[in-house]
Amino acid sequence: MLAIAPADFQYHDTYFVVAHFHYVLVTGAVFAILAAAYYWMPKWTGTMYSERLGQIHFWLSTIFVNILFFPQHFLGLAGMPRRIPDYSVQFADWNMISSIGGFGFGIAQLLFLYILWRSIRGTNDADARAWEGADGLEWEVPSPAPAHTFSTPPEVE
Repeated sequence: MLAIAPADFQYHDTYFVVAHFHYVLVTGAVFAILAAAYYWMPKWTGTMYSERLGQIHFWLSTIFVNILFFPQHFLGLAGMPRRIPDYSVQFADWNMISSIGGFGFGIAQLLFLYILWRSIRGTNDADARAWEGADGLEWEVPSPAPAHTFSTPPEVE
């Protein structure tokens, strides 16, 4: 979008750029890290986490990250500049909504920490192959993986 000169002229140094950048990078990176953590958690801890709590965490994170970043597009289109310590009162409502989204997203991550803690202290033992279709040497050893995984190198076909 910003390769189009008239659009770049309007959006440059506004919150529209902040919103777009963070929508792509934060959600792409953070959600990928969370997905990896959920995938590997049974192998790390040796217990299976509550899938229901994981789903609640996902939906809370998804809803709040959208409440956090989507209003920033409106702020940028309305002309709110970035890199300023104080902003005009006309931007206060959308900033409040964005702030609520930020706090909600942060609180949702506390739920993730609770899920991790509960998994570490859990009693619901995970199978060596926690997921259907989990292939590879890492899924051949018990969960959690022992300190010395293989006493002799395995044959790979």
